[in-house]
Amino acid sequence: MHYLQREKLQTSHVMDDADAITGPADPERLEALRAELRRRSLSGFVVPRSDEHQGEYVPPSAQRLAWLTGFTGSAGTAVVLLDRAAIFVDGRYTIQVRAEVDCGLFLPLHLVDQPPARWVGEVLNRGERLGFDPWLHTSDQVETLRAACERCGAELVACPDNPLDAVWTGRPPPPLAPVSSHADALAGRSAAQKRADVAGALATDRLDAAVLTAPDSIAWLLNIRGGDVAYTPLPLSFAILHDDGGVELFMDARKLTPAVIDHLGPQIRLAEPSAFEAALARLGGKRVRIDSATAPSHVAERLKEAGARLDRGADPCLLPRACKNPVELAGSRAAHRRDAVAMVRFLAWLAREAPGGRIDELAAAEKLEGFRSEGENFRGLSFPTISGAGANGAIVHYRSTPATNHALTAGQLYLVDSGAQYLDGTTDITRTVAIGPAGAEERHRFTLVLKGHIALAMAVFPTGTTGSQLDVLARRALWAEGLDYDHGTGHGVGSYLSVHEGPHRISKLGNSTALRPGMIVSDEPGYYKAGAYGIRIENLICVTEAPAPAAAERPLLGFETLTLVPIDRALIEPDRLSGEELAWLNAYHARIRAEIGPLIDGETRAWLDEATRALC
Repeated sequence: MHYLQREKLQTSHVMDDADAITGPADPERLEALRAELRRRSLSGFVVPRSDEHQGEYVPPSAQRLAWLTGFTGSAGTAVVLLDRAAIFVDGRYTIQVRAEVDCGLFLPLHLVDQPPARWVGEVLNRGERLGFDPWLHTSDQVETLRAACERCGAELVACPDNPLDAVWTGRPPPPLAPVSSHADALAGRSAAQKRADVAGALATDRLDAAVLTAPDSIAWLLNIRGGDVAYTPLPLSFAILHDDGGVELFMDARKLTPAVIDHLGPQIRLAEPSAFEAALARLGGKRVRIDSATAPSHVAERLKEAGARLDRGADPCLLPRACKNPVELAGSRAAHRRDAVAMVRFLAWLAREAPGGRIDELAAAEKLEGFRSEGENFRGLSFPTISGAGANGAIVHYRSTPATNHALTAGQLYLVDSGAQYLDGTTDITRTVAIGPAGAEERHRFTLVLKGHIALAMAVFPTGTTGSQLDVLARRALWAEGLDYDHGTGHGVGSYLSVHEGPHRISKLGNSTALRPGMIVSDEPGYYKAGAYGIRIENLICVTEAPAPAAAERPLLGFETLTLVPIDRALIEPDRLSGEELAWLNAYHARIRAEIGPLIDGETRAWLDEATRALC
């Protein structure tokens, strides 16, 4: 969600995600696509959940996967052949996909265990032609698919236009949300300073230009924000950054006001998106950085055709964007204090009302958003609130609907994962609370998750350490009892930008980006028992320099916890915590009491005092 003005301009309720275009999978849509494929002499077509920018949230006009299959998750791919079809999702969505998609039309498969390329290689026959839209796949993805097709004697075919779009009747138009400037007082550095720094890095690497296809990089670089997609304040656009600091920005002019044009300044040359390909052609003979992990395959192919010398590497804005400057960190701390006030008010309300069975998932999510909306600088939610009672909490990226909405009843666990966009920061927090008395199994497994959360929060590590090297800390207590969770432990978070931001992460998956001071990342181990309950404890933490012992041979880093909301004492088994873990928890709760207590009303303060009482 994002608000361009203080008034309630709620883009979260204007066709967010796939709400306005989905329903149960429609066999007629699938057959219409197959008819179009036959007309084009194609044996199949790949339908990713992505747009030209590979962002987490895509506008309604790009919700092709949702329109075709009914699946509303944030990651997935369908492959449609003339006689069969499959949909691929990761571990977050294995339950959700079976609830939303007609499994008689689309075979659900695990994105990691049985990826699309492997399945394609098994089911395509020699001579068959598999189509794809080169604007919707990165070069890396295309090479993986092409290799799979070649192994079985099939051909991967780039389509000049998307065959699904040809049969999508009533497709929404592209978004046209207005662009706003993001004040230097909030960004901490001017756009001119950022452009000079990134351009200097290009020059150091003897590069003439970098093609930027990620709107969050462009928004960060130019200190602008928008509202083209839900939950993230992005103006969809492309850009070319040159080594002199000049930028060609390709954006629909109808999004820009005179004030924003003035903010951008004369070094930003504006052009319509239709001019982007011609600008790529003008880069012939130049050394050009392109991020093959995020840029559309089409962009890379146009550059190669123009004779540009491609430097395949990371988007040059990723690392400087991830390392927050002191102004951004101060803003994040302020945003987290306001967010904590809303969360504490919500949890106090929940403690009063939920045991009576009068609250359901949707009402709880609406109440929490209401508390947040009263905070200064609030601009909307940072993602759809996950509000899951009982078995629904076991669906990692659950989203309550009128059809799935459950009441919060005594004896259940309730998981709420939520966050907000504020002008000065982006928040993301998960709390799992007991509604009435909690069972012994639930308390035991909650405590194991808490031990992992604390272990990561307390970590001290040498510079050069990656998040992948720390991931085991969050899982160790669970692993010792044969338990685990099928998602990453931590993701980067932007500054009034995307709630999921790279290049760093904490995960089992390999990641070569070392953690650096100023990076914000989540700490969110969990445990999920299908059909019963889910547990997740999530705080945002910031990488900081850590004091080093006198004998230390390397500089050390650690974490500062930004989130200031109590962890449910009723779900903790104190005897399973070490003295060091208890000390961390008690100190964390004392800090919450000291910082948030003065900001709330008396009734809520009484609840907070009890919720943060020391465990011994």
